[in-house]
Amino acid sequence: MSIAIDLAGKVALVTGASQGIGAAVARLFHCAGASVVLNHPGAEATARDAEALAGELDRERAGGTLVVAADVADDAAVAAMMDAARNRFGGLDFLVNNAAIIRDRTLAKMSPAEWDEVIAVNLTGVFHCCQRGMAVMRDGGAIVSLGSIAALQGFHGQANYAAAKAGVQAMMRVLSREGARRGIRANAIAPGVIDTAMAATIPEDVRAGMLRNVPLGRFGRTDEVAAVALFLCSPLASYLTGQTIEVNGGWRG
Repeated sequence: MSIAIDLAGKVALVTGASQGIGAAVARLFHCAGASVVLNHPGAEATARDAEALAGELDRERAGGTLVVAADVADDAAVAAMMDAARNRFGGLDFLVNNAAIIRDRTLAKMSPAEWDEVIAVNLTGVFHCCQRGMAVMRDGGAIVSLGSIAALQGFHGQANYAAAKAGVQAMMRVLSREGARRGIRANAIAPGVIDTAMAATIPEDVRAGMLRNVPLGRFGRTDEVAAVALFLCSPLASYLTGQTIEVNGGWRG
């Protein structure tokens, strides 16, 4: 017996899809047959990367992508993005909230702007996308939001990031109740340290210390996180909602 995840006829919107985990999620969902809305924040580099990814996916299956620039911290921009998805594909079945930034600094030295910027994108941005996304999501859909190991471990210099990610994980628990009447499931993924451009900014001595806490002896890959997102949006997870799935190689910090 074989089991395949078939998302043909479904539509997924992935925020922060131009690189890293977001790009891996977009590739995997598209591979499973879904049409994919690729969100990026609008910078020249992210626009270039998102368009390149769309070109790559369209060569595999034409007409299955839509690139939309929108800062998730901007409610009006998110509303316009959801309208674009509905106009192109008729609505959404899946929303993957991946967009995030870091502005690491100790609490004593963190500026109000550094706090506000991270909360605006990493927490309020998820609120905007869930609220606006639910309005165009078909019944029986699924929402997956990226939390973080930082919400559990309280890493030095990440008060803003950890607070935002803890809030995201709590928001999914609430949304799992509020979406249940429409059959919409909401879960979070809390990755450990994943080999991305963001993780590459961590000083090497700190990375070495982190690695000692990972029983599998390596950092994660973006495709490993994407695989969990795909599972959570698939019929295989039909009774799974309100959960935070830790994808961290067994981290025991």
